[in-house]
Amino acid sequence: MSDERPQARPGQQRWVAPADAVEVDTVDRVRVAGAPRGFWGEAWQGLRRNPLFLVSVALIVLVLLLAFFPGLFTDQDPRYCVVDNSLLPPSSQHWFGFDLQGCDIYARTVYGARASVLTGVGASLLFVSIGATLGALAGFYGGPLDSIISRISEIVYAIPLMLAAIVVMQLSESRTIWLVIVILAGFTWPQVARIARGAVISAKNSEYVLAARALGVSRMRTLLRHVLPNSLGPVIVVTTIWLGVFIVTEATLSFLGVGLPPTEVSWGADIATGQQQLRGGSLILFYPATALAVTVLSFIMLGDALSDALDPKSRRRRA
Repeated sequence: MSDERPQARPGQQRWVAPADAVEVDTVDRVRVAGAPRGFWGEAWQGLRRNPLFLVSVALIVLVLLLAFFPGLFTDQDPRYCVVDNSLLPPSSQHWFGFDLQGCDIYARTVYGARASVLTGVGASLLFVSIGATLGALAGFYGGPLDSIISRISEIVYAIPLMLAAIVVMQLSESRTIWLVIVILAGFTWPQVARIARGAVISAKNSEYVLAARALGVSRMRTLLRHVLPNSLGPVIVVTTIWLGVFIVTEATLSFLGVGLPPTEVSWGADIATGQQQLRGGSLILFYPATALAVTVLSFIMLGDALSDALDPKSRRRRA
């Protein structure tokens, strides 16, 4: 073969400048992005910039401090009542005044957070433990197990929560916070079970699950290590929202007189007591009702913020 290169046609010649004819002052730098944050990292970045999340967290922290450290806010005993102080107006030492029995309303409002928060948090933990576990097993294994769990959840789902709670509390000899927690979680777990089942069914068909199965990972290990962590988003959102519902339900039961015993300081019981004085112009129920409304609103706001952050479709819409 000949080493001669073909001659370029007219108009197609190429000229290359000598290397020393061009001064190179700067070199383009390529920005190296950091490690990918992943699903939860992206969610956290969105939450940090969401004012709704920040406000709700601040309110929830305040409510938790009221519930677990009430001594930081008042040194009065909510159960210490003096009849001579009945319906006295607010003062510098007693900010909200006294109720009909002569009890300090501010102290009862502060201590009333404990029963509501304990009931809401306890019922939510039991609620998600039962519902998420059964829903995940039904969605991942399917077959007869899915059918059995689905039929049981449909039966429980058909029972009205308030009606069931009233009946069970009336039949119980001792009404405690733990009984209320079991009742609330026992009649509501199908709500989160259906959410968990759908999320697991969607996640188990993903490529990373198929890869884990191809590597010989057992089904239970695949469920715990790969499927569940990627299915927790909707479960966390619905649990946060239902926490507020549990607090309202406990207050409603106490308001109706079938909830916690009178020895427990509760916002619902104080609202029922203050209702009797409302027509006389006394705003006793305003304080526990406001505390209850703010607490429930904070958890609902937190649920909305989590829903926006953990929903990929919502993130794409914002982008």
